[in-house]
Amino acid sequence: MHSPASDDRTARARIRDEALRLFAERGPDAVTMRDIAAAAGVSPALLVRHYGSKDGLVEAVDNHVVATLEGLLTQVTAGTAEVGLGPSAVPTMLDGLAVHLPPDSAIPAYLSRLLVGGGPVGSALFARLFWISTQALDAMVAADVARQGEDPTVRAAFLLVNDLAVLALRDRLAEVLGVDPLSQSGMRRWAAEVFTVYRDGLGS
Repeated sequence: MHSPASDDRTARARIRDEALRLFAERGPDAVTMRDIAAAAGVSPALLVRHYGSKDGLVEAVDNHVVATLEGLLTQVTAGTAEVGLGPSAVPTMLDGLAVHLPPDSAIPAYLSRLLVGGGPVGSALFARLFWISTQALDAMVAADVARQGEDPTVRAAFLLVNDLAVLALRDRLAEVLGVDPLSQSGMRRWAAEVFTVYRDGLGS
């Protein structure tokens, strides 16, 4: 958590980031506007001025998370194409989360809580993430680093769900693997096996 006195973010960004952190820890329903204001070091009236209501703040957090993931997938897809990797090297959302997000980012935990918890917000966010996954697969096909398969819709959903399962079970995976799957070392281990299965199947 940043100290407001030494924080160079705008008040609007600080409010959004603290809301994201609290939503990830407790879920949006358990967090009040006063909680967010206290964490951000601002008055509740300033939250209302910037975001109108908690629903407006939840929407802003969702937009921020989705925009971040869009940027990460763009970087990962472009990087794979630039180094000339073959169709087996399928970049995923996890690559972007592991490489480009700060280790203390609340985005993975937020995604896990919101998507597993369900409700209209979780459903809407999943639909947006599925659209991102579809666009990412299209980009990888265009860059000749992936194939669409017989059912591109299912393939895009498969790639997305595999990533989201790691987010949802991150703590349990860390327990059995002895390493955080979203850390640099954990991602290297995870990606090596995932790419082998994508390329050769379980019989490899």
